[in-house]
Amino acid sequence: MSHPSPTTPTVLLLHGSDGSESLAALREALSLHANCLLPVHPGFGGSAVPAWLDNVADLANFYLEFIEQQALKNVHLVGVDLGGWIAAEMAVRQSAALASLTLVSALGIHVEGVPVVDVFLRTDEQLIVDSFHSAALAERLAQAPRTGEQDEVAIKNKEITARLTWQPRGHDPHMAKWLHRIGVPTQVVWGAQDRILPLAYGEAWCAQIRGAKLVTLADCGHAPQTEKPTELAAAIAQFTSSARSHA
Repeated sequence: MSHPSPTTPTVLLLHGSDGSESLAALREALSLHANCLLPVHPGFGGSAVPAWLDNVADLANFYLEFIEQQALKNVHLVGVDLGGWIAAEMAVRQSAALASLTLVSALGIHVEGVPVVDVFLRTDEQLIVDSFHSAALAERLAQAPRTGEQDEVAIKNKEITARLTWQPRGHDPHMAKWLHRIGVPTQVVWGAQDRILPLAYGEAWCAQIRGAKLVTLADCGHAPQTEKPTELAAAIAQFTSSARSHA
């Protein structure tokens, strides 16, 4: 892999449980102004599950090693859904190489008394409906043709996601008490109509990370990378630019 230009910001984009393909358009938009890296998590995308992969913290340590091995500096770390959980774990452990952190619809914490959708108990069709505010968009995606290979990858992504997040469901009960360690500029982006993880979760992330900024996207559910990609890309680009100017 070639090293990023020293004058161009580096964005490390971590995908969610649905795989890297869902972030392709976001990467393209961010690549207009940054060296945008979108790796596929070990065990995802149809790849073999490595023997060392037991939990989300393992992925966090994997990417911290990746940053060290690639000699990356001033990385703008962006995590979506499961990728947000990984990103937060990384920032808690080691933020020396990070310039900013953006969490989008992030898993990883639990908010008492706020009902969420248990994604493992939903059919594929139900989960698509749950993920979007726009019924028309959900219907269009549900009817989109898929290949056998895409279905196989999707099944494997669900299997490894279950392995990593099944118990306790979708969060680390020890995460919240260490979020104060995050010392880089942090932005939390959330869909105002997120049913899978309601907006209260975005507010909770902000309440526990010092100085974190909440950006709410109107008329948007759990997947702004698909439902509001232009607005999401703009929010990330503006935030990373601001973080660079105040560095």
